[in-house]
Amino acid sequence: MGIGMALNLQNHLAAQGLPPLLYSNRTLSRGEPLKDIGAIPMESFEAVLESSDILFTMISNDDVLHDLVTRAINKGISLDGKIWVDTSTVHPQTCSESFGRLAQKGATFIASPVFGASPVAASGKLIFAMAGSATAVERLRPLILDVMGCRIIYMGEEVHKSSLLKISGNIFVIGFQELIAEGLVFAEKTGLGTHQMEEFIGEMFGPVMKSYSKRMTTGAWAPALETRPGFAISLAAKDVSHAISLGEQHGTRIPTLETALSRMTAAREYAGDSLDSSAVYGIARTDAGLSFWSENSRQGN
Repeated sequence: MGIGMALNLQNHLAAQGLPPLLYSNRTLSRGEPLKDIGAIPMESFEAVLESSDILFTMISNDDVLHDLVTRAINKGISLDGKIWVDTSTVHPQTCSESFGRLAQKGATFIASPVFGASPVAASGKLIFAMAGSATAVERLRPLILDVMGCRIIYMGEEVHKSSLLKISGNIFVIGFQELIAEGLVFAEKTGLGTHQMEEFIGEMFGPVMKSYSKRMTTGAWAPALETRPGFAISLAAKDVSHAISLGEQHGTRIPTLETALSRMTAAREYAGDSLDSSAVYGIARTDAGLSFWSENSRQGN
């Protein structure tokens, strides 16, 4: 899970006098803030799994989840009775396959992607879209509500349903970013001004839409190379690709996302992966004859 989620969970466990959070990461040093408040670093994913009854994972793509499930099964660790909660955004088929493979070993897989950016996670206000065993979800509620999240949307026993909801939600997230990028470029090219456009966006459509605009006007869409983007463009492109492919499988298209994916691909080709999902703005700018880099973004690689 993300660091904000993990910090909130460890603080809750400590406050309740419960055993501390065990954690691992490919870069273990990223967990130092967790260690500072009492969580225990473990050398490997397998070590965490073997010592835990409930496992939370958040991974970058479907292949990583497939790999972790394979490692868990092949390691020979008893999985009977364990609950595995994956909070990533993966394809619905990946959720179903993970559920089936783990069920054969007696484990319960809960698909639980989350809605909310890093500041929302830090404040414990994420929305959890959960699918799987209702009994397991009830057991998990005390670890989630008023700890890491403000709301659970229960999608039923079929684990692929929560993935579908998350991917559907990202249609709006990326679609809104694409639309706002086009609106800001229009404002700049016509002389209206992005400040006035952003003020209108906030007053008319609320703080979430304004936050997407601010990612572009503050330059957060292309942060300094040593700064991690809020919603990494590689992850956003993966999510958008899932949405487009699912639409095609069911006989529908999402033209706004097709445009956004094309622009994300072009942005990555031009400036690499140290970009936010809102980097569609950079290509919207170049399509209009403006510089890829904006006034407040970094100015190169």
